[in-house]
Amino acid sequence: MTLTERALLFSPLDYAAVLLLLIAWQWIGWRIENPAPGKRSVAVMMDEFRRCWMREMVTRQPRMFDAQVVGTMRQGSTFFASTTMIAIGGGLALLGNTERLSGVAKDLAIGSAPAMVWEVKILIVLLFLSNAFLKYVWAHRLFGYCAVLMAAVPNEPEDPQAYPRAAQAAEICVTAARSFNRALRSTYFALASLAWILGPIALIIGTLLTLGVLYRREFASHSRAILLSLPPDTQT
Repeated sequence: MTLTERALLFSPLDYAAVLLLLIAWQWIGWRIENPAPGKRSVAVMMDEFRRCWMREMVTRQPRMFDAQVVGTMRQGSTFFASTTMIAIGGGLALLGNTERLSGVAKDLAIGSAPAMVWEVKILIVLLFLSNAFLKYVWAHRLFGYCAVLMAAVPNEPEDPQAYPRAAQAAEICVTAARSFNRALRSTYFALASLAWILGPIALIIGTLLTLGVLYRREFASHSRAILLSLPPDTQT
């Protein structure tokens, strides 16, 4: 089968649905990390709280609480990396058994298609999951760097290196959280791309629903309203 013949296995609506999926994934990530000045995302506001946290850490004695918080974040990234790896393994196993997937599609009256069509649809899911896995692993490593930098902050707040090192720890923590959030978004869109198994219309609907959920959580959620009610460094 030539490349042209393989390309013709998918309809123009399939290509449009995949393009929408990729554009939505890239756009929501850019919008969350680069919001309009008057409409900050939850992720950007949390970055400010992380910087505030590291400044408070300088004068907190002892610092066991701060170490526990970083440890919890590392555990979270480890958990998601492990579960994503399991999902990737399941997807790779499914690639070698597309006949079963084709049988399920017939049972659901979706229609029949060549094995290559199912393989491509699974590969899209695996690409998102692989991207998520790599970012979870990188976030885990960065949280480890953050812990080391926090340990390097002098115990005396008057030390000239105390606040500069705390600022370094804060920026590493922000970078780690950003990587973790990007991984979460890839996981969301991996789930959305599963809808392609049901057809291009289902993929479009899944993409738009995922986009709406992410947008609401970052720009119109109750948690965002709570964060706005008392910004970092506000004195009570």
